[in-house]
Amino acid sequence: MKLSAINAIDWYKVSHKEQYPQGTSLVFSNFTPRSDKNIPKSSCWDEKVVVFGLQGFIKWYLIDLWNETFFQRSKIEVVNEYKRRVEGALGKGAIEYDHIEALHDLGYLPIEIKALAEGVRSSIQIPIYTIHNTHPDFFWLTNYLESVMNAENWKSITAATIAFQYRQICEKYAQISCDDNTHITFQCHDFSFRGMSGLYDTAQSSAGHLLSFTGTDSVLAIDYLDLYYQGHKSKNIGCSIPASEHSTATTNIALGFELLKTTEDKTAIHLSDDEMRAIAEEHFFKAFITTIYPNGFCSYVADSFDYWRTISQTALKFKNEILARDGRVVFRPDSGDPLTLVCGDPNASTEVERKGSIEVLWDIFGGTINSKGYKVLDPHVGLIYGDSITLARAESILEGLEKKGFASSNIVFGVGSHSYQYVTRDSLGFAVKATAAIVNNKELMVYKSPKTDKVKKSAKGFLKVIETLSGYALVDEISFAEIEKDNALKTVFKNGELIVNYSLEEIRNRLLSSL
Repeated sequence: MKLSAINAIDWYKVSHKEQYPQGTSLVFSNFTPRSDKNIPKSSCWDEKVVVFGLQGFIKWYLIDLWNETFFQRSKIEVVNEYKRRVEGALGKGAIEYDHIEALHDLGYLPIEIKALAEGVRSSIQIPIYTIHNTHPDFFWLTNYLESVMNAENWKSITAATIAFQYRQICEKYAQISCDDNTHITFQCHDFSFRGMSGLYDTAQSSAGHLLSFTGTDSVLAIDYLDLYYQGHKSKNIGCSIPASEHSTATTNIALGFELLKTTEDKTAIHLSDDEMRAIAEEHFFKAFITTIYPNGFCSYVADSFDYWRTISQTALKFKNEILARDGRVVFRPDSGDPLTLVCGDPNASTEVERKGSIEVLWDIFGGTINSKGYKVLDPHVGLIYGDSITLARAESILEGLEKKGFASSNIVFGVGSHSYQYVTRDSLGFAVKATAAIVNNKELMVYKSPKTDKVKKSAKGFLKVIETLSGYALVDEISFAEIEKDNALKTVFKNGELIVNYSLEEIRNRLLSSL
């Protein structure tokens, strides 16, 4: 059995129907990013969020889950199950259940959601969507959905917003140091899955990354976009390349080490353990690039033991094999300080560490000088760094490469938990808040303005969003009838049905056209 859609609430929601004034027939709420105080920022931050994720939520929760766990089951089964859950926590007689029975009899969710188009960028404190009930008997339903709408929508938007900042950074340094920007769609690769809070968290967050890039190791994000955003219409939803991990590398190294220890070759007897592991790794590396992956792109995790030896000596030893391949060998360090590992540490004790990974690869494999005078590595080799990358670190690395005379296209970033898990609902201050109601046919402004926190001051009354020359603007304190006129918030869901069905391709185009 699946988790129940009607139970996706905080407990206090079950008693709110009785708390609204007698005669309430409509409750109107909005979902808004209230503050950018806690969002990770780059030098490109312009106080705008990327609108994304509502359509996926509508399809899987408001339509599929509600139908499967509520409307398509028998009323007596649904109501008894709900009653058992409520009374088990709150006690008998805590609430009446006639409104739950009536909702089941109605057969659909009587709500309307108006939203900005997915893929647009909107300023802080501008509502992304509004929600209200369409049937007077179900005024309680609007904010009954508040908790789940918050929980399932903030992450997609936050991830898409952070990913777009990575895209802006990459575009900025491509303008400075590259002949074109064709590499950028693959320059930031999503490594976040293992740091996420579950399957849907991974899918929704990683889908946000794929609006700005096509590199991902989160297969679920591709499934999600295909399922909920017509991903099949895109030329490329997301992609990756074959890559080793420490378990595969170190298993081969361990086997080679044991064979060297037991060999009758007298030369091996006088080797240290470190030297034998290095030889064992050379054997695996050679097999990796000539036998396992003789052609195409492949990524080799290079820091199982001595990264600097691998990137310099092993890479040099197999230079001819690498250059003979039809494809690229991408070296992947997975530990160390990101900036100094890529760009070099002038205070380091060894020459290779002082130079940094990109310069070491240049010394071995060479490359070309582009029209702007920056060095571009030979296309048979590359580097990806994915440990603890943040917006600030990525920007520092690209700046460091530019100062050393290297094009920004020489590095790919693996973007993981430091970018997409170290965020919360408060990163952008998201909240669903009621701002208007109709009671006894009278329209009321419903708002809060706490003296203890001005950020939490809400809009007033019915509201809409209009387009201006400088972007979107909020218009509040209007009548219910006025929300239909010149409103950039368009109906996307009404009475159990999806009204607008965006494709990934049009969302990407809309977003990237704003660069």
